[in-house]
Amino acid sequence: MTEPTPVPSDLPAELPSDLPSVTRVLSPDELDLLELALAGGPWVPPAGLPAGPATLTDAENTPLAVVGEPGDEAPRAVRPFARAAGPHWDPALRRTARAVRDDMPTGLAPVAVVVTEPPTRSEVEALPGLVGDAGAVLLLVPAARRSPAAGQVGAPGLVRVARDLADGSRHASVVVVPWPADAPDALRWTDVGTRYGAVRTEVLVAHRSPAARDAVAGLGTLWSDAVAGLYPEVPAAEVVRAAGTARPRGAVVFFTGLSGSGKSTVARALAAELDDEGLHTTLLDGDEVRHHLSKGLGFDKASRELNVERIGYVASLVSSHGGVAVAAPIAPFASGRARVRELAEAAGTFLLVHVSTPLEVCEARDRKGLYARARRGEIPDFTGISSPYEAPTDADLVIDTARVSVEDAVARVRAALDAAGGDRSGLPR
Repeated sequence: MTEPTPVPSDLPAELPSDLPSVTRVLSPDELDLLELALAGGPWVPPAGLPAGPATLTDAENTPLAVVGEPGDEAPRAVRPFARAAGPHWDPALRRTARAVRDDMPTGLAPVAVVVTEPPTRSEVEALPGLVGDAGAVLLLVPAARRSPAAGQVGAPGLVRVARDLADGSRHASVVVVPWPADAPDALRWTDVGTRYGAVRTEVLVAHRSPAARDAVAGLGTLWSDAVAGLYPEVPAAEVVRAAGTARPRGAVVFFTGLSGSGKSTVARALAAELDDEGLHTTLLDGDEVRHHLSKGLGFDKASRELNVERIGYVASLVSSHGGVAVAAPIAPFASGRARVRELAEAAGTFLLVHVSTPLEVCEARDRKGLYARARRGEIPDFTGISSPYEAPTDADLVIDTARVSVEDAVARVRAALDAAGGDRSGLPR
């Protein structure tokens, strides 16, 4: 398995003991800002950041960086970002600014071309003129953690477009750049291009003609215009209404496993892949649900069961409306998982995936030192140490991420989901 390394690879195995006690949980957009800065890009501090030293964490409360220390103009990394999958997370593409500069052949002055949308034919034809006589081209692809808006091409699709543009060009390379879905005004592509070694930066989609935009926008009315031409007004309205209420059968993919088993990693990769294919996908990660939907619940058995049931209920609602819900809690008890199955199967297709990674592997991967604290008795009711994990006997799929890569795991889940839902699942075969 591979993981992106936008931050230094020589980080200590243990978290520093002197992290600032003031913490800030970053939103997905703010995580993109942080990753961009740690990759060598410009640092645009999120609004409302504490004036003094603070520890920046993700939604799982994993410390990632420290800011505001004397003499620091940018964040200092303390942990790498969580592993993910998909073409936009390929380490060969998601390189640091320094790595991009170092990889550039001596004497070449690259022009950066930002690929924010799929280019039209005319834009592709105009690309050589845009680049001019530059010796090299950096095709920069923005990648956000948040899902793209409806009808907007996400980072995986833009990577495929950029690779096609680079194909056959001797000194053209694709670079994925962390970029918030809602970027602040202070963040400018020209600054990013300069950090990555470009002498000039062009945003490709800025050259799209109004005629091209209008033509694409008009495609959305072709079907309704055809219906209006075939039917009188009232029957046409009923045909349109019926088409709008038709929806595919939804699905719930429910991952269960120990902390550190890799279930969240596979779940994120699966959700990203389904989202890239235009499916309505909702990711319900265990730690993030705890932070919002189940805030205030404890870790005794009753609280754990309630947390899992809440996840199952929300997932079933997503499925009942034709969407795909991907959930990744620990869900240690068979009774809680049975309740989720009952809720989900009443709404659509259900797939229970047991991520069976051995305990010793999970401990070795522990990013937050929770297992060590649990063994010292500092964390009561910790699953796998001081609280039991009831391994599923009814799992539809079993995956050990110590033996299977993220990409292979996602492929296995897709195959099992396809077999479970058939043509009714709404998933491409």
